[in-house]
Order: sequence, then C-alpha cells, then structure tokens
Amino acid sequence: MINYHPDEHLLSLHAKGELPLSMSIAISAHAEFCSHCQQQLDQMTIAMSVQQFDSVTMPESDNINDLQLDALLNQLLSSTLDTLDIEQPNTDKHSEEKSKDNSVNIKGQHYPLPRVFRKQINASWQGIGKVSRLRLDTGEPQARASLLHIAANGEIPEHTHKGAELTLLLAGEFSDCYNTYKPGDFMLLDKEHQHSPKTLEGCLCYTIVDAPLYFTRGFSKLLNPIGDLLY
Repeated sequence: MINYHPDEHLLSLHAKGELPLSMSIAISAHAEFCSHCQQQLDQMTIAMSVQQFDSVTMPESDNINDLQLDALLNQLLSSTLDTLDIEQPNTDKHSEEKSKDNSVNIKGQHYPLPRVFRKQINASWQGIGKVSRLRLDTGEPQARASLLHIAANGEIPEHTHKGAELTLLLAGEFSDCYNTYKPGDFMLLDKEHQHSPKTLEGCLCYTIVDAPLYFTRGFSKLLNPIGDLLY
C-alpha cells in the first residue's frame, strides 16, 4: 500500500503544466503506481477542459455558416489538445520497439521504469560502494534529478538537507527513522528532517535535490566540504 502521496496543490500544478520537468516526472511516475492520484489528475484535466470549452465565445448570430462552424470546431479542438497534452501515436516500428525498452540494469539487477522515464535515460551510472546514481538532464540549473540505487544491505549515512529533497521509491524497499517505504511512496523532506535510509533487499529511487546533503555523523562528515560536487 502506498502511504505517501503528492498533495492536491502539486497535483493541480502538474495538471496545469506549471511544474518544472523534474517534479513533473515525479508526479507522472507516482501516478503510474497510484490509481487514486491518477484519478484525481484525470478529474482535474476534465475540469480544465470544460473551462476551456466555456471560455470559447459563440457567435451572436443564430445563422452560423460552414466557414464559421469549421473555425469554431478548430478552436475547440485546439484548446482541448493543448489542455490534455495528448501524445500522438508513433507509427515508426523501430521507434516503437525502442520505446518499449524502458528499463535500467545496475549491479546485476534489472528494473522496469515508469513510462515517463522513456526519454530520460541517456547517461551512465556512477557511484561508491553500495550507492549508485544516474543523473537525468532536466535542464534545470539548481535542481538535480537522478535515479538512485542502493544495493542490498546498503545505506546512506545520516544526513539532513540544506534545501529540499524529493524521493519517489520505484522498486524494492528502504526504511529510516520515520517509516518503511514501498514502491510508489512519494516523500518530500527539508532541513527539518534528519535520517539515514537503509535497505535490506536493495532499492531504486527517483530523487530531486536543490542543495547539497549535510552529513551529520562519523567519517561521512568529511564529505561536507565537497557537498556541492556530490549532490
């Protein structure tokens, strides 16, 4: 069961297309796990479509000729497509087969990914020990979006956050001092939170951070002076 979800404000901004790409990816991926949030997004999209239709001004005359009718229908159709952001089907067989290969392999593990990552996986893994990261290019100068893999019996040293950190669990499990998390859980943390994520079976996450982590215990504190290079 998914216990952590984006709030209604984030869902609304996503439906309106007003979120940065990194966060929009997170909402879309979460919705593939969560039928409840997907239903909310569908309802918001329908409501905005109705608003678009209502905003179209009908001609005052009752006698609408064919040219006026065609222009009105084109306006309605254009408004609806812009709101729904419908992806047109790809008729190229090679491209279609390539798009189906939407997964990553790391340390002998194979992970299928939500569809939203289809065009994002174009880099290689980097890491130390049991923690590996694949950076995603979202074109945002401050926020860093990544796939984060922690191998079985691995952990990230205890840390807090100089900014905000979003974690969406895609596969496996991990736990910290707050709870144990399952695929689909969507967690937002800030400088008020301090934790050390651990996993027994291994996990794959999508993460966004907008400032370096700040390690608070042991030898890991030695990494803080170069935090800008790590996050």
